[in-house]
Amino acid sequence: MEKQLTLEEIQDFKGKYPKQLWYLFFSEMWERFSFYGMRGMLAYFMVNEMLMKEDVVNLQYGATQAFVYAFTFIGGLFADKILGFRKSLFWGGLLMIVGSCILAFDPKNLFFLGIGFTIIGTGFFKPNISTMVGNLYKKGDSRTDAGFSLFYAGVNLGALLGGYACIWLGKNYSWHLAFGLAAIVMTISLGTFIFTQKSLGPIGLSPIIQEVGKNKKWYDYAVYLGSLIAIPCVIVLVSNPQYTDIFMYIIGPASLVYLLYEMKNFNAAENKKLLAALVFIIFSIFFWAFFEQSGGSLSLFAANNLNNTVLGIPLDANGVNNSANSLFVIAFAALVGMAWLWMSKRKIEPNTLVKFGLGFLFLAGGFYVFYYTKFFADASGHTSLNLFTFGWFVITFGELCLSPIGMSVMTKLSPQKTQAVMMGMWFLASAYGQYFAGILGANIATASENSSNLEKLIIYCDGYKTLALYALIAGVVMIVISPLIRKLMQEVK
Repeated sequence: MEKQLTLEEIQDFKGKYPKQLWYLFFSEMWERFSFYGMRGMLAYFMVNEMLMKEDVVNLQYGATQAFVYAFTFIGGLFADKILGFRKSLFWGGLLMIVGSCILAFDPKNLFFLGIGFTIIGTGFFKPNISTMVGNLYKKGDSRTDAGFSLFYAGVNLGALLGGYACIWLGKNYSWHLAFGLAAIVMTISLGTFIFTQKSLGPIGLSPIIQEVGKNKKWYDYAVYLGSLIAIPCVIVLVSNPQYTDIFMYIIGPASLVYLLYEMKNFNAAENKKLLAALVFIIFSIFFWAFFEQSGGSLSLFAANNLNNTVLGIPLDANGVNNSANSLFVIAFAALVGMAWLWMSKRKIEPNTLVKFGLGFLFLAGGFYVFYYTKFFADASGHTSLNLFTFGWFVITFGELCLSPIGMSVMTKLSPQKTQAVMMGMWFLASAYGQYFAGILGANIATASENSSNLEKLIIYCDGYKTLALYALIAGVVMIVISPLIRKLMQEVK
């Protein structure tokens, strides 16, 4: 029988990356293919197949994605307290496969049923695989950021393939095939994890194995049953965007109350780090509110107002919108990670807060490029896909300064017993970002209602100019307050 690795043996790896990172990389890559493939289809499918109005679609998209990320907090909580990361990931992946199969069978009539399974499944899957990546490294290991950057490249390789392939397959052949492809690759993701999980040693095992023993497996069964019972409730909530407001008013304050409750179990130094983590979480809400226009207003902008060539190559504008960012992440994530390592060795690496601030500045630059596309529009309201793609190129560096670093800093600032919950709160911030993204997109769509295509383009571009200004302000504020937050972080860089 093969001897199980200890945590010390795993963390005492040589070179830049532990081998377990590659296993998690491929599992996450295929899961993200499924997720981003589905995500990239939602707005277009709702407008063109379900015949919803554009403002309603923006709200519906925002609600759907908000619930996806909100349930990562709940999934993280159950993983921390009962299931452990591995069982939680397996259960989440299984639910995501079922949801995709339902959508493949009848995407119109069973749309919200399939989405309900996918939301709950993602909640169990997403925060836990990211937390396991953090556990591959010792506290203070300078290679952690580089590891998360590589992991993030895996996320985006899946997003690149799924973001283009699924909507292309749906628009040109069959939506049944498009959703079916998402189910197939999710099965590959889950299989990859099952066959490689032994290499993780004790990482991700249930926290109550030794405490309650085999006689209390009903804890696990109760979680499984409760998540299935929750699906009808999620369907009602997500199919009625007006209920999203109520849910978001509750889940955020409730998560903060729970964190305050947990903080009584930690010392002052640990609690200061948790407060610093909350600053990152709050600022990330604003980042994702702008960035996640990609699946809402930018998806509709791509369908209505962009031509179909990049550097002379015919490409689907929606596919480019879904996948250009991912392509650039793949191309530059490892280079950015190596740049952090190079600067770290020379003691000139900017701290995490400055990296966050830079992320907002790049975001502002990218949205200004989106605004600038209006000066290249023709009389029919179509503009340059080349320039639009360049906007995503700029934004990509903002994302690389914020998102993989954000996941990394959550594991650095969180005590071991609450790591999955804090990772869940990181994704809960994404939920609020998605929620506000839907509202922002709906406002733009409402302002452009009954306009000509050219007028619609101008309204959308002016909206992106406003978002660019807000992103610039947020970046400057983040850099200015960095010395104060740096004190709360203590030894964490």
